[in-house]
Amino acid sequence: MISKSTIDTVYETARVEEVIGDFVVLKRSGTNLKGLSPFSNEKSPSFMVSPVKQIWKDFSSGKGGNAVAFLMEHEHFTYPEAIRYLAKKYNIEIEETEQTDEDREQANEKESMYLVSEFAQKYFHNIMMNTDEGQAIGYSYFKERGFTGNTIKKFGLGYSPEEWDAFSKEALGKGYKLEYLDKTGFTIVREDGRMADRFRGRVMFPIQSMSGRVLGFGGRILGNDKKVAKYLNSPESDIYHKSKVLYGIFHAKQAIAKQDNCYLVEGYTDVIQMHQAGIENVVASSGTALTPDQIRLISRLTKNITVLFDGDAAGLRASVRGIDLILEEGMNVKVCTFPDGDDPDSFAKRTPHDELMAYLNDNAKDFIQFKAGLLMDEAKNDPVKKAGLIRDMVTSIGKIPDRIQREIYVQEVSRIMDISEQVLVSTLSQIVSKEIADAGKQMKEQQKANAMKPVPDDLMPQQERIDILEGLERRIIEILLLYGSTEQDFEDVYIKYDEFGKEYEDTERKTYKVYERIYLNLQEDEIQFTDPVFRDLYKAIIDHYLAHQELNIETFLNTLHPELQYVATDIFMQDEKYVLHEWEEKKQIPVKDKSLSVSAYANEHIIDLRWLLLGKLIQDLKMQVSPEADNMEILMAVNDYNTLVNYLSRKISRLRSQFF
Repeated sequence: MISKSTIDTVYETARVEEVIGDFVVLKRSGTNLKGLSPFSNEKSPSFMVSPVKQIWKDFSSGKGGNAVAFLMEHEHFTYPEAIRYLAKKYNIEIEETEQTDEDREQANEKESMYLVSEFAQKYFHNIMMNTDEGQAIGYSYFKERGFTGNTIKKFGLGYSPEEWDAFSKEALGKGYKLEYLDKTGFTIVREDGRMADRFRGRVMFPIQSMSGRVLGFGGRILGNDKKVAKYLNSPESDIYHKSKVLYGIFHAKQAIAKQDNCYLVEGYTDVIQMHQAGIENVVASSGTALTPDQIRLISRLTKNITVLFDGDAAGLRASVRGIDLILEEGMNVKVCTFPDGDDPDSFAKRTPHDELMAYLNDNAKDFIQFKAGLLMDEAKNDPVKKAGLIRDMVTSIGKIPDRIQREIYVQEVSRIMDISEQVLVSTLSQIVSKEIADAGKQMKEQQKANAMKPVPDDLMPQQERIDILEGLERRIIEILLLYGSTEQDFEDVYIKYDEFGKEYEDTERKTYKVYERIYLNLQEDEIQFTDPVFRDLYKAIIDHYLAHQELNIETFLNTLHPELQYVATDIFMQDEKYVLHEWEEKKQIPVKDKSLSVSAYANEHIIDLRWLLLGKLIQDLKMQVSPEADNMEILMAVNDYNTLVNYLSRKISRLRSQFF
């Protein structure tokens, strides 16, 4: 296990803006940084990072926390994995304490699959570099492709030996379980119990996540057996989802963000050769059809994609369908093709860096120009085919979410195709209307089909309602987190009686720290929060204040369970929400400074909470009244509580006349 001193050093050293900046493009917004949410598909930024508080908040998904919480959410790291990642990033030496058998057994399934994949990468690379078979077959193949030793090492390339079960035997001998060799797809277990290596006799391309974790592999056969697939990928698993992964994203992410552009190619060797040529902002869809999830992965880093196509005309027509998907995600698309017979791999291999850059810049065309050039050759002088081409281009424009961009592209098509804008706008309107109608029809059919199916009770929708009690508890937590250590004068109002029995009010003012006042009031009445999350968070806050007198946000958050971190971070970052959307500047929301009257604000909510809980208690007591029993004690308790409720009601009325 990782020692506490190492964990403390990691927390003290790691900067949340630097950690998140490796995954999300952040731009300055006052004292904070903002960017597009990495957890949802959005067009305007709702993701905020506070370097001062060392926390982040994603307003679109509700997630938030510190640097460790981000890695656990974004990369699905376990807590130890997140600490190890940060230690490696900041060159912090990890001190280990002895791990028990019980600790090892608690490692979850995903972690075990990641460990198997990491072992496989090292094994395949070692076989290629240090065995005769690996050198003669695997290493020589990569050298023939023009890859240098540094490039081979950078991408972790390897070779799986031809032997039937070489890898499986080695992994089992190292203590890795057959269950995880099977689930990751490295080992095929036959019905008779025999094992076979999936990738035997192939050169190996590790496929990594954005953080560098090995998710799966692509393996290329080197023989000419047409009965065997040329490329073989790891099967879908809990850690590898082909449609959500881009080959090379780990090595390309910083260059993509810096260049504000991503080159999209088709294959592994295209990516590697471009990197070796000095162009690192390049990724591949790994031979699969481009998916929305892959496009969104790029959109976290840039809004600009340049698709690099082979010179093969048939391949161009097949690949151009992916452009509409990119447009639907609100991305800017350019297309660059290579001369016939060339692909990014071969062209980059024989072209010096400066010439390669110049070629890409000079030949990258807007998608409209590209489509027009590609399809006009087919249409030639055929009016029907030309009309079909125009409709195809307008259909692509209809995928663009931004209306201004759509209008500009309509003007461009009008110029290129020599057709009036009015006709194009009318056609665009028809296409969009038809798509909306088709979507509505499909939705109705789905609803009708769903109505025919029985819905389990636990899946029946529940009507949302405003939970006043939960709201009060949240606001008291908010007061503690934001203003708990500030000193305020609190006025207490007492109901007294003179010598003639006449009721009068007496007041007394005392100075407390806000957390002291709340703690004493709730402790006095033995009030318990009803929401378990708020109850746990309240205890953690009070314990921190009692120990330190002040609230250090970074230190405090580091002690919390992730579920409590989300709530605390949400409260800390609520004021930043107004800055994020410039609501204050637009005068859309008047933001009051609660610190000007925290004492009244706190008192009001404490009394409201007491009043609400007393009302619930009275109702519970009334439910205990029975015609067959002596209810005197219950009735007396109800009477006492009613007297207290009336007293609190008067205090609420008095306070609200002063508040704000």
